[in-house]
Amino acid sequence: MPDLDEIFAAQSDQHAVTLAVRMAGNLLFRVPNSVREAKLLLAHVMGKPLHDLGMADMTTEAMDRLAVLCEARNSGTPMSHLLGARDFWNHRFQVTPDVLDPRPETEILVEAALQVPFASVLDLGTGSGCILLSLLAERGGATGVGADVSKAALDVARRNAADIGVAQRCTLVLSDWFTAIEGSFDLILSNPPYIALEEMAGLSAELSFEPRMALTDEGDGLSCYRRICDGVDPYLNANGWLMVEIGPTQGDSVAAMMQAVGLTNIRIQPDLDGRDRVVLGQKAL
Repeated sequence: MPDLDEIFAAQSDQHAVTLAVRMAGNLLFRVPNSVREAKLLLAHVMGKPLHDLGMADMTTEAMDRLAVLCEARNSGTPMSHLLGARDFWNHRFQVTPDVLDPRPETEILVEAALQVPFASVLDLGTGSGCILLSLLAERGGATGVGADVSKAALDVARRNAADIGVAQRCTLVLSDWFTAIEGSFDLILSNPPYIALEEMAGLSAELSFEPRMALTDEGDGLSCYRRICDGVDPYLNANGWLMVEIGPTQGDSVAAMMQAVGLTNIRIQPDLDGRDRVVLGQKAL
């Protein structure tokens, strides 16, 4: 493994970067994509794009910080927590341990929402705000409300709304599902905690760094859908849509809940791997 003397003695900027990436990659011996992640961490430490790094950036302090981040990553800390951000849809969202890490499969929910007309949207359990804010950025005339039971999560969403430039069209509310919500909406969405308690022990180690209450309902994984479906009617405009992300075995159960409260045009949409991912239903006129 290259040491700091070799990096500082490099004859070119590119050689120094290559040696630093190799050093970080070797430290990430438990990480499958070690070279890619080493590059991301190096660029993050230097505060520059990888293509713009040079030997002047390779200070002892920077290399020490890189080693610390590599150790944390090797121990399972999610990359988003080390970088402080995660790319989702068309934007980069700030991420902290107070919010669920935005995941590519949740983009299926955003994609489904953009297929229907809406001028107002409510996101229940908004977390980082990635779903709501992505939609508002795509629909310039729309307004939205993001609700969460965690004040810390709402603080993250507030920063993301400002970064993306939709803060003026976004209201963030401390609310346990519908309890503090006022008004009605054309579109209501949620990616609620849907992992059953009995499944928690089998989750990947990275998920232990995320807020437990965003992962599981401490029950059968369906209780949040029951609360959402049972409470949705006064808040959903006629012809409006309810859309929720689900676990891959929950489609039929959640579709039945929507049917039981009178929603129509109920569909289950798969993700790119063919697994059930989103259930949607429409309120009749």
